[in-house]
Amino acid sequence: MQTKSKLLLFVALMLLGLGLATIVNVSLNFREYSIKDATQRATMAAAIVKDGLTAHMVNGIMDKRSYFLNQISSNNDKIKNLWIVRSDKVIKQYGKGFNSETVRDAIDEEVLKTGETVQKISESTENSMLRITIPYKATVANGPNCLSCHNVQRGDTLGAISMEFDITDMRNAGMFTILKILGINLLFIVIVLLLINHYVTPYMELFSNMQKGIRKAYKGDFSYEFTTKVKGDAKNIVDQLNTLFRKMQETFGDIKYNLATFIPQGCVSSSDPLHEAKTIIGELSDIYKFKKTIEHDLTKEIVYQRIIDVLSNKYKLSHFAFYEIDTLKATRKLIYISNGKSVCNDKVDEEASLCRAHRTNTAVISSEFVNLCRECSCEGLEYICIPFTINDENSLVISITTKEKNELNRVNSFIKSIENYLEAAKPVIESKILMSKLRDTSLRDAMTGLYNRRFLEEFIDTFANQAKRDNTTYSVLMLDVDFFKKVNDTYGHDVGDIVIAKIGEVLRSSIRESDLAIRYGGEEFVVLLHNATDEGTKMIASKIHSEFSKLIFDVGNGKTIQKTMSIGISKFPKDGDTIWKCIKYADTALYVAKTTGRNKIVEYKPEMSEDENLR
Repeated sequence: MQTKSKLLLFVALMLLGLGLATIVNVSLNFREYSIKDATQRATMAAAIVKDGLTAHMVNGIMDKRSYFLNQISSNNDKIKNLWIVRSDKVIKQYGKGFNSETVRDAIDEEVLKTGETVQKISESTENSMLRITIPYKATVANGPNCLSCHNVQRGDTLGAISMEFDITDMRNAGMFTILKILGINLLFIVIVLLLINHYVTPYMELFSNMQKGIRKAYKGDFSYEFTTKVKGDAKNIVDQLNTLFRKMQETFGDIKYNLATFIPQGCVSSSDPLHEAKTIIGELSDIYKFKKTIEHDLTKEIVYQRIIDVLSNKYKLSHFAFYEIDTLKATRKLIYISNGKSVCNDKVDEEASLCRAHRTNTAVISSEFVNLCRECSCEGLEYICIPFTINDENSLVISITTKEKNELNRVNSFIKSIENYLEAAKPVIESKILMSKLRDTSLRDAMTGLYNRRFLEEFIDTFANQAKRDNTTYSVLMLDVDFFKKVNDTYGHDVGDIVIAKIGEVLRSSIRESDLAIRYGGEEFVVLLHNATDEGTKMIASKIHSEFSKLIFDVGNGKTIQKTMSIGISKFPKDGDTIWKCIKYADTALYVAKTTGRNKIVEYKPEMSEDENLR
């Protein structure tokens, strides 16, 4: 029925467009006719005035011209106003004339200056007026010789006549005609739409009925009964479809439908129902084994490797890349690539929405259009990118490349099968992600969002071993709020908690992604700066120290406080061969900062551990 609505809407818009075009055309014609008619009247009046004035001049009765001009205006109810003006040359020769014969506005001046007719329309809600000013030029033919009486050159402007015509009646007549045309058009549109609706509705209902049956057939259900109110050929087609569907249902429809319910995304279709049933059963068996296997895997990374093994061994993919997308951060991470470098541009990793497959959530196949994905640099290669949504926060993309179009067609034929495996893995991956989040939550401090001491205790040895293998260095910062106990004792633990939470914000905004900030306990924090130079370490420590000292805390009753912190610094492996030792040395430097005045940054020196006076 949506198609019928679109058809009726289309016809209505076309008829409305035609009606509007007719109305606009009539409006323009009426306006043009009104102006043209008034202009012709003005031209005739101007000729009469010219001849009359010439006759007055020849007869020597120019002083009687006022009566003549008034009679022309009063005998024509359309002329609301009429006056003549003299040019400077005529005024110089004969004087200014009557008071009514002076220049009244800029239009008179323009006509006297240019010798060209000027007309202007003034419209309001009540009336419509046409102002027209026509020049009189000196001539020597077709009448009296103007040069015999006037000291001018041939073609000079002697004066002008200005008239104002009321064309309101013509405008109103045009509006009334337009309204009649509009009404006739609307009536015609309604009649046409009713007729179309009457004759088209039965066919639309037939198409809708057939569409429902075909949709069920796509799912393997051929039990649908087609109906129609249309007679003739349409009724014969419906009867034939019902016969065909009954035969399909009796032969293989039920079997196929029952098997297909076990595969979430369906299976590769085939014109041979027995072959399709066999394919579905084989797919069910493989997916069942796959799912039972990954359910006992410990992490999502192992599940990802299982999917990679399926792609390599079952589908014989020689070159592909496997990506994980963080939907919330809009970033993409390469989990695996069979060999070489990814064909995707590096910037896609930082802005995942650039990935066409992820953005559209549909498979992207290079053969569908030239340079389909603008972020792929794969000259001479064909590609298929398959997206898959795990949940609101995580998605996967499998990018498959090949040099042969035959291979591209082969891969395209089992995209649905790959999606079946991903669908089977989806709940398992979701479960692993949830477990990972729960574990991450247990390793984070709820108040600041930073890692806690348990995280440091579990992973510090891993960091140290990795640092030794890669010759990595760490700068260790131990931070402590000066006189923090007074905050809790004086203003309460609520204010103290706010101070602690703000430290977390300062640390997150001051360090890099590769660095680690940890709430060590109470108001103490540890920061590990990855591969930081001495200058970089001092800069970050100063930034943390400065930014925290700028914070203003509301303690109630209109009062505020500001706090400072002391920072101790040590270097791994320069100061100690383990990170734990460096944390201890940073704590020693922090103690020196506390005992020598607080609110300062102190770097660890070996003598601090040896001389108790420095502590």
